[in-house]
Amino acid sequence: MDQEVLVAGETLIDFIPERPGPLSDVEGFERRPGGAPANVAAGLSLLERPPLFWTRVGDDPFGRYLEGVLDSVGLPDRFVERDSDAKTTLAFVTHDETGERTFSFYRDGTADTRLEPGTIDDDVLEALEWVHAGGVALASGSSRAATLDLLERASEAGSTVSFDPNARPELWPDDETFARVVREALVHVDVCKATVEELEALGFPGSDPESAARAAIGADDGPHTIFLTRGGEGAVAVAGSDSPWGDRAEPTAVEHPGYDVDVVDTTGAGDAFLAGAIASLRSGRGLEGALSRANAVAALTTTDAGAMSALPDREALEAFLADADAA
Repeated sequence: MDQEVLVAGETLIDFIPERPGPLSDVEGFERRPGGAPANVAAGLSLLERPPLFWTRVGDDPFGRYLEGVLDSVGLPDRFVERDSDAKTTLAFVTHDETGERTFSFYRDGTADTRLEPGTIDDDVLEALEWVHAGGVALASGSSRAATLDLLERASEAGSTVSFDPNARPELWPDDETFARVVREALVHVDVCKATVEELEALGFPGSDPESAARAAIGADDGPHTIFLTRGGEGAVAVAGSDSPWGDRAEPTAVEHPGYDVDVVDTTGAGDAFLAGAIASLRSGRGLEGALSRANAVAALTTTDAGAMSALPDREALEAFLADADAA
């Protein structure tokens, strides 16, 4: 098998508004491909090499469109499932004047909630070096059990496991359920990308981003590495002493202020960040190098509308970094 990475989770349609403002006031939208794991998979394909991608779309026009998009960015269709009994998830995005966004989901019993445990067999898992999943798949349906099963088996097989809680409160019955289920997933996770607010919701408060990350790393059976994204203020990364890229004597913390760009749309920026971080760690750039490049990938993504459609390739990333170094 050529692929060494597997990404699992939702692929959906983002409807991007024609202008900022409340959803009730927006008259026009543009269809864009989305879904956090889909964005990560596409980002890795553009930056590194195509990973395997396990997802499920409806047997409908939106699903067929998404299948074509995944193919266009080089993702293999081996685990791209088409569901004849469920529709493709839709998400309507709302922007404020700064480009920050909120989502309204149409996701009741849709295809991406119907992943089944055991789909990825042991032979595939044993050949993988890295497995990534996100929190939306845990919110409902059989995809919760399927994702937890995948993370547990990937960890047991020796893969590095990464995870993004991707908190979307409207998809969960209550905050307590979100925290309980995601904490169950984190037992199997090595690398977690989150926000300070998400760590607080999971029971890892801190007076600053670094202390919140250290609290999560210090938890029993928790991840050994945390990337905390802070929007336009950059990001912080903390690696525990058992991390392969940290100081073996004590936790290592690094910070990056981010890059100054003209923001159009922040949709998918966190997913782009994660793709940059995974690609960089896998290529041996270390924690500091991974943080810098991940911030650059995220910054580039915010300069265009949409999520997957705004992702940079390796050439664009290198040109951006060269310009940043020259400035």
